[in-house]
Amino acid sequence: MSAFPITYAERIRTLPPYLFAAIDDMKRKAIERGMDIINLGVGDPDLPTPTPIIEALQRAAMDPRHHQYPSYDGLLSFRTAVAQWYGRRFGVDLDPATEVLTLIGSKEGIGHVPLAFLDPGDVALVPSPGYPVYPVGTSFAGGTPYVMPLRKEHGFLPDLSAIPSDVARRAKLMFLNSPNNPTAAVASKEFFEQVVEFARTYEIIICHDAAYSEIYYDGHRPPSFLEAAGAKDVGIEFHSLSKTFNMTGWRIGFAVGNREVIAGLGKVKTNIDSGVFQAIQEAGITALELDTQFTDRIRSIYQERRDVLIPGLQQLGLAVGKPAATFYAWVEVPEGFTAASFTAHLIEHAGIVTTPGNGFGEPGEGYIRMTLTTSKDRLAEAVERIRKVGW
Repeated sequence: MSAFPITYAERIRTLPPYLFAAIDDMKRKAIERGMDIINLGVGDPDLPTPTPIIEALQRAAMDPRHHQYPSYDGLLSFRTAVAQWYGRRFGVDLDPATEVLTLIGSKEGIGHVPLAFLDPGDVALVPSPGYPVYPVGTSFAGGTPYVMPLRKEHGFLPDLSAIPSDVARRAKLMFLNSPNNPTAAVASKEFFEQVVEFARTYEIIICHDAAYSEIYYDGHRPPSFLEAAGAKDVGIEFHSLSKTFNMTGWRIGFAVGNREVIAGLGKVKTNIDSGVFQAIQEAGITALELDTQFTDRIRSIYQERRDVLIPGLQQLGLAVGKPAATFYAWVEVPEGFTAASFTAHLIEHAGIVTTPGNGFGEPGEGYIRMTLTTSKDRLAEAVERIRKVGW
């Protein structure tokens, strides 16, 4: 017991319920009953980090120069590798010194950027269903999240025309995410050009989360927001090595784009953290310079898995589109179920963990998210289990 009442700050008390708490409880009970669990709920790559990256870390960790505090901005050599990678991949020119910032994973930058640009009462436009850090980071900064619903009829992209002009005038930030978690939607360069025009009109900073840009299929490479004309004038893009190179636990990412926005985020970082371990940055350089055979192999594995899971679900009568990118399947729940009740049904009767769509925001009701981060044999088994239990 505490010696006096411990009171959480309002920003903590008003947080939405933890998405996975109820799911974890159902999973625990299923395991206690002896059920074999197939976890399709967490978007964490099950594939190993490529060996050359691990070897680069091992070498760099032996160098005493990397044992001291790193720079807040990140090694210039790492930022140069980022800029060169962007040039090769997207044809985008970046100044490593002023237009690239090293992050402790892209989540860190996404969560902190509202602190640099939102005052209490300012609005941030956030996609929903979407990554919970967009609205939570906004609220922590004292801002007000305004939901841009992602609907099937709009290809799960924000409908810019539906944003009231008075809201747009109050908005300081807009978060976007393509390829999208959880819907797997991919924005076109033409859509990004519309976003740039919208941002110019209402003077809104665009923060695009591109963490899944390298998990794509059938040769259809998603564009960067920064490929749109004028994009660098209005915003930045967050990226991560986590999904591209199976490095979720390494915690390294970066933000690129408008130098004033990068500088603002950098000021927050200077006061909150001490940067990324330099040995990990050295390994990150190796990752960004890898031959494309490594990322091609990762994509081919996910594509094989996709081509097991999606047709299997469709044959069962479940409505699900074939994702062109990400390792997620956005599945409509059958009639008579909610997102939560279908999630519970699959855990309790089939031993399959999924994520209810409304956990990513109210517009996600009516869907569940499944991941491709398990073997194709287990995905085939999951389909067979669903066939047996039905709904």
